[in-house]
Amino acid sequence: MGIFGRKDSTTETTAVATAAVNPELAALTGDYSIDAAHTTIGFVARHAMVTNVKGKFLDFSGALHLDGSDPARSTASIDIKMESIDTGNADRDGHLKSADFFRTDEFPVMTFRSTKAEALGGEDYRITGDLSILGTTKEIAIDLEFNGAAKDPFGNERVGFEGKAEILRSEWGLTWNAALETGGVLVSDKIKLNFDISAIKNA
Repeated sequence: MGIFGRKDSTTETTAVATAAVNPELAALTGDYSIDAAHTTIGFVARHAMVTNVKGKFLDFSGALHLDGSDPARSTASIDIKMESIDTGNADRDGHLKSADFFRTDEFPVMTFRSTKAEALGGEDYRITGDLSILGTTKEIAIDLEFNGAAKDPFGNERVGFEGKAEILRSEWGLTWNAALETGGVLVSDKIKLNFDISAIKNA
């Protein structure tokens, strides 16, 4: 049984009973803080119709609540400072922070707040929640793989997840673009999000 789960009433009753006697799962119950030094929150956009540009955010914080006895009550929240966007090119980063894109002076933070979690089988899960950008909030679903739990050499209890999602940036008002002479546009509407998360259990 995994950390996140949402099933029908019969299955859920069985799952809760299993969780109650599963010491490995029960040991994961608690509140966690995302370890930004060992976490990547990134994105990929198609550029000029021929290649991918990858980027990430360097300044963020987040929290997880994992509930071993009732996994569907697990939650996640992330706050990302948009000034920390990094695509490896200062001019491009400056454009992304400008009024054409993220308007970071007016909207300095992007947020995610989970609203539902469900098990997909094995170590795969889906967490649904509200993503807020530029003052607009839309629901997205993030597919997650639970990578496991361990105690590090410093005594920290860690859990790890990998996640991915796809969004259309235009749904959040990110509509800037430029036409190409050969047809198509400079920046894709579809954006791929990727997450590699390490979280430490709070004392």
